[in-house]
Amino acid sequence: MSWFESLVLGLVQGLTEFLPISSSAHLRLTAAFAGWHDPGAAFTAITQIGTEAAVLIYFRKDIARIVSAWFRSLYSRELRSDQDARMGWLVIIGSVPIGVLGLVFKDQIEGPFRDLRLIATTLVVMGVVLGVADRLAARDEAGGRHRAVRERKTLRELGVKDGLIFGLCQAMALIPGVSRSGATISGGLLMGFTREAAARYSFLLAIPAVLASGLFELKHVNEGHVSWGPTVLATVVAFVVGYAVIAWFMKFISTKSFMPFVIYRILLGILLFVLVGTGVLSPHAGESGL
Repeated sequence: MSWFESLVLGLVQGLTEFLPISSSAHLRLTAAFAGWHDPGAAFTAITQIGTEAAVLIYFRKDIARIVSAWFRSLYSRELRSDQDARMGWLVIIGSVPIGVLGLVFKDQIEGPFRDLRLIATTLVVMGVVLGVADRLAARDEAGGRHRAVRERKTLRELGVKDGLIFGLCQAMALIPGVSRSGATISGGLLMGFTREAAARYSFLLAIPAVLASGLFELKHVNEGHVSWGPTVLATVVAFVVGYAVIAWFMKFISTKSFMPFVIYRILLGILLFVLVGTGVLSPHAGESGL
C-alpha cells in the first residue's frame, strides 16, 4: 500500500465511520474503484482505532463519569442503581453479541463478506430499514392532525433487553455495507428511542468492540501489501477527520432527518449492482490482486 493510498483511505475512514453509510464498505469500494488492492478487514479494524480515539475525546466527560461510577459500583451496592454505573454495565452487555459473532464468523468477515454484490445488497436493504426507522421517529416527533406527539425514550429508560438488541444490531455491521452506526441507530429508533439517545449509545457501545478488534488485528500488520507506516498514517488521518465529523453529526441529528443518508445508500447500492452486473467491476475486485 502506498502512502497516497493510505492517506485517501484514512480520509474515507474518518469521513464515513460515524455516518450511517458504512465505513468498511467505503474503504472496500474506494480501493475497488481506484484499482487498488482491497485494504482488508485488518486494515479497516486498525484504522477504526483512530476514529474511536475521536469518540474517546469527544465523549471524554461522559466516559470518565461512566467508568468511575461503574468501578465504584463494584463494591458499593448503593451505586448500582446510579445511571452512569448502569450505563457501564449496559455497554458491556451490548458488546457481547459482536464479540461472540466476530470470533465465530472471522473467516467470513475476511473473505466472503467482502463480495461487492453482498455489499450492494446490504447498502440498499439497510438503507430502507434506516428510512423506515427515520419516518417512524419523525411521525412520533411531529404528531399529526389526528395523532398526538409521542414522547420517545431517553437513555435513562435503556434496559438490559434494549442493550442486547442494540448489541445484535451492532453485530450486523460485521458485514461491510451494514454500518455500525446505521444499524444501531435504526434499531434504537425502531425501539422508540430519540435520535440523540440512539446515536449516543451507539457511539459508546462501539468503543469496546472497535478497540478490541483493532488491537487484535495489530498482529496482521505487515502481512500482504499492508505495512506499519501507511497504516499508522491512515489511522492518524482518520482520527483528525473523524473528530470533526462526529462533532458535526451530533448537531445534525438533533434537528435533521436521516433521509439524505438513506437516499445515498440506496443509490450507491444500485450503482454497485449495475457496475458488477455489467462487468465493469468484478465482485472480487482487488482481492488477492484481482
